[in-house]
Amino acid sequence: MSGVEYPHHPDLPEVNFDITIVDERDGYYHLIGSPLAFADSDYAKKAWVRYQDIPALQNYTNIKVLQGSVSSVDPENKTATIVDNATKLPSSHSYDYFVAATGLRRVFPVVPQSLTRKQYLLEAEEQIYSVQNAKDGVVVVGGGAVGIEMAAELKMIKPDVKVTLVHSRAKLLSAEALSDECKNKALELVLEAGVETLLEHRLSSSNKVENPDGTSKYEIEFTNGHKMVASQVVMAISKSVPATGYLPASALNSEGYVKIEANLRLASDTPNAKFHFCGGDAVQWSGIKRCGGAMHMGHYIAHNIHQSVIQERGIKEAKFQELGEIPAMIGLAVGKKAVASGPEGTVSGEDVMQAYFRDDLGWTICWDYMQLGGKKRRKRRRTKCETMSS
Repeated sequence: MSGVEYPHHPDLPEVNFDITIVDERDGYYHLIGSPLAFADSDYAKKAWVRYQDIPALQNYTNIKVLQGSVSSVDPENKTATIVDNATKLPSSHSYDYFVAATGLRRVFPVVPQSLTRKQYLLEAEEQIYSVQNAKDGVVVVGGGAVGIEMAAELKMIKPDVKVTLVHSRAKLLSAEALSDECKNKALELVLEAGVETLLEHRLSSSNKVENPDGTSKYEIEFTNGHKMVASQVVMAISKSVPATGYLPASALNSEGYVKIEANLRLASDTPNAKFHFCGGDAVQWSGIKRCGGAMHMGHYIAHNIHQSVIQERGIKEAKFQELGEIPAMIGLAVGKKAVASGPEGTVSGEDVMQAYFRDDLGWTICWDYMQLGGKKRRKRRRTKCETMSS
């Protein structure tokens, strides 16, 4: 997963980690594909892969998946209480290392709320039907990354549907510390994709009314007095909340984000902090919450746990990978083009779309990067490790 070869110590026997993945869902969901998953039925089927259908997880007998949720973690005794989704019964599990990767709680349609692939496909199909049969058009509220991508994907899949993106501020992506060049380019691509855009329009009310023919529509009013109607209103704004309530208060800041060191261990005020790691959107760290950053942290955590084992066994001192300050950066798919922006500037175009997302909103890139298609099994010695995922 890294461009730099991992320096294996010749005197260290190979280690076989017993890994338990705990997830409320029954599979891996490609989160950044949500804007397309809720616009296209074929893509919706691709975006969610059940754990039992992921080759990488079937190649190893030492990886176990539990569908449930962690209700509490006792770092001092290194035990986690897991509540099974089906039986609702709790069970206690001991671990050597714990990885929290539960991210943020996001609302529909930013992410599906279903916990099984079967339920999710029904959820997606209902949303797809409602927006694709919208004779009065669709209004997407919220000009952040999700709203932009959702509006653009819907317009690309269903070009005959009128799609309007409304945002309360003067520029799109207003909540992010990105350059005006990036924000202006995002607006340019949205308009180029055929999405009508209303800036400085804050939603005041949205009321569903029945049409004489039995269909329904929404009468929408904004705080500036502007009114319009639409067949569907998609809310792409929400205050995402860290899904970290199972951790002790000592591990969290006032907003619920996990306090970590640069090596992704929990901060030292948590008991046994050196055996507990956290990565992804749930951490208190600089930078915009992104899929790429989360995968990068996951790679570092795997490296650092292995280094911890080396040190525990007295072979040599651990050499941890450490996070630096992460500047504001983003890759945004807008119809057939994409815009990418960071400290080195802003670029956009169809070539940027291919580089950052290819033709499936990054599904193949992420799948291959995480090697979910499988790799050659290597024989290792055994250590226990608990891993949380969401």
